[in-house]
Amino acid sequence: MLRGKNILLGVSGGIAAYKTTFLVRLLIKAGAQVKVVMTQSAGSFVSPLTLSTLSKNPVLMDFVNEEDGSLSWNNHVELGLWADIMLIAPATANTLSKMANGTCDNLLLATYLSAKCPVYFAPAMDLDMYKHPSTKNSLDKLQSFGNTMIPAESGELASGLHGEGRMAEPEDIISFIETDLSKGLPLTDKKVLITAGPTQEAIDPVRFLGNRSTGTMGFELAKKAANLGAKVILVSGPTHLNIDHKNIELIRVTSAQDMYEVCHEHYADMNVAICAAAVADYRPKTVASEKVKKQEGDMKIELERTPDILMSLGEIKKNQFLVGFALETQNELENAKGKLKRKHLDGIVLNSLKDDGAGFGGSTNKITFIDKNSEIKTFDLKTKPEVASDIWEEIISRIHA
Repeated sequence: MLRGKNILLGVSGGIAAYKTTFLVRLLIKAGAQVKVVMTQSAGSFVSPLTLSTLSKNPVLMDFVNEEDGSLSWNNHVELGLWADIMLIAPATANTLSKMANGTCDNLLLATYLSAKCPVYFAPAMDLDMYKHPSTKNSLDKLQSFGNTMIPAESGELASGLHGEGRMAEPEDIISFIETDLSKGLPLTDKKVLITAGPTQEAIDPVRFLGNRSTGTMGFELAKKAANLGAKVILVSGPTHLNIDHKNIELIRVTSAQDMYEVCHEHYADMNVAICAAAVADYRPKTVASEKVKKQEGDMKIELERTPDILMSLGEIKKNQFLVGFALETQNELENAKGKLKRKHLDGIVLNSLKDDGAGFGGSTNKITFIDKNSEIKTFDLKTKPEVASDIWEEIISRIHA
């Protein structure tokens, strides 16, 4: 949910500032780009050098930088425009009051007033300060502006008192923001099954039958679905690709039979299933237990059909929206329409190897989307992430119709 986001972290001067070292690390681990703006007093609680090292960006504290006898301006307007999310943590009583009343006496506050992105703030102060009517007024006022409060937690405070007012733990802050961002996303609460990559059908312990699929298209579909709020199970054949997203469970398999079994294990709970894997149609009828030695003359291998995963899912389909892929070299539209109807699909993505830049191995693809009502939409050649977006746009427009 935070991958690729620009997050501007504002740190004000409270003891909870030490937790921002962990917070920055978690944001970076989640795939975000992080910049930090601190108040002067925050520097008494956490080192700017530490946060700069962790965020891999300079930490800003003043409107003006003085280095080697030259002056440069830290542009608060540009910072506000750069950020996809602004997070102020810890937000002390002093900073909250200034934010609520439009006071602009440091770089952090100037940046807050310039920000056009969603703003989250995590209050941090002692028990009596947190309960004071002026603090409550600040909290209410900030939320009325459209800012989002990450509630303070109860526990032991720096004063030795026990109660409400301590800043939420970094893990809880990340979880809160991700949950909040997922609200209203088109695939929130949806479960999605996606297959990707080739399958390998063993001839012996060394050799196999396979194909040139890299799995890129399936992985991009999984990433896009997860970023749209879905919980994704990605079933991948052998590929060098990897994926790290909290909404994606990657299950690696080898053969068509392996993929069939995993898909059927999870299919009943799914809302959407996309079979993007290039599954082998045939496998050796007999698999040698030892490496087959080279001999004089030809070698013959008897093949048998592998289970048709897409067909089998179509036959037991209830409320799932089921999408397949068709890679064709001739009579493309007719063959794709026939596959869609024969396998009880809701949609099919057609690739033609006659189109330059389409198919296996490249960074681009050119597709035609066909639904069960024979509505056809053809797209230009695009990158595979862009193609994944187009496919999900077509699916979402139908499941929410």
